[in-house]
Amino acid sequence: MKHLLLIKEIYISAFKNLGHIILKNYLKLFFWFCFILFVVVLYAFIFRVATGFAFD
Repeated sequence: MKHLLLIKEIYISAFKNLGHIILKNYLKLFFWFCFILFVVVLYAFIFRVATGFAFD
């Protein structure tokens, strides 16, 4: 739980004094897009490991 609060604080402070609202919204969107892609990659890797895929 401590790590999640730290990540939340870093996320909030990163966008606090950023400037233009379009840039701020674009970077937030880009962050969530990258985060979702990372979760998909982790899911695919764990699925492959769990089903016994041979990494040759």
